[in-house]
Amino acid sequence: MNQSAKLSEADLIINQDGSIYHLNLLPEDIADTVITVGDLDRVPEVSKHFDRIELKKGKREFITHTGYIGSKRLTVISTGIGTDNIDIVLNELDALVNIDFDSRTVKPQLKSLNLIRIGTSGAIQPDLPMGTILASSHGLGFDALMHYYEQQLGEEEQLLLKDIHKHFGNMEGIKPYLNVADKSLLEQFAHDMPTGITATAPGFYAPQGRKVRAKDTISDFIGKLNSFSSKNQRITNLEMETAGIYALANTLGHKALSINAILASRVKFEFSSNPNAIVEKAITTILERI
Repeated sequence: MNQSAKLSEADLIINQDGSIYHLNLLPEDIADTVITVGDLDRVPEVSKHFDRIELKKGKREFITHTGYIGSKRLTVISTGIGTDNIDIVLNELDALVNIDFDSRTVKPQLKSLNLIRIGTSGAIQPDLPMGTILASSHGLGFDALMHYYEQQLGEEEQLLLKDIHKHFGNMEGIKPYLNVADKSLLEQFAHDMPTGITATAPGFYAPQGRKVRAKDTISDFIGKLNSFSSKNQRITNLEMETAGIYALANTLGHKALSINAILASRVKFEFSSNPNAIVEKAITTILERI
């Protein structure tokens, strides 16, 4: 894209008050470190730990609080569920820091945000108990989001993705994509956490191997996931946003890390009796390391 080209009103939608279309935020409303959560009710569960909250805004499922812990300015925003919402949130966060809204052109100096997802997930490996706080070394997408964007993968990711495609074969035409966490954020926030490849599904029921009433088309999806192995890499857990966050963050030049509160074991068919305590543990762990 030509950075001097003016973005059309249909491509970059700006509200009458100068805010970005869906998030309803102005460029000055967000910090350089952004924590994303899926559930809008989890935003105040994060911001209650702030020493000071300077901004609260919301539109649809996108609730934003910006404030401070000590001298560190932070933003927490809810994304809702799924990579379709991630497409909105990451593109609009990027626009807020890297596009001049007055001229509708890309800024000559680009900013890189630190994006930290704190979300819930189910383990697909039997040695990961409920209550585990796990960091995603990679995001493996089984949705279609990144088939609409150009990607640049490193050699290591290309080789790993090749092994993944070989393992899963022609799975009803689904072609997974893969992206990696930012190494500096992994070291800062997850140096003592278990890590693994996080699988991202485009739904909660059949796309995650659940059987309720509708008949699924992919048999033993959990078994396919947890049997994958390549050069000491394995798929550890399953959720609905991480791969989209990693892929778009890497595409747009931001740093991203996904932290997963393990609430369920998909191989032992168990769900936590106290999920809120596990999520709170994940939140406090990350905020202590900001």
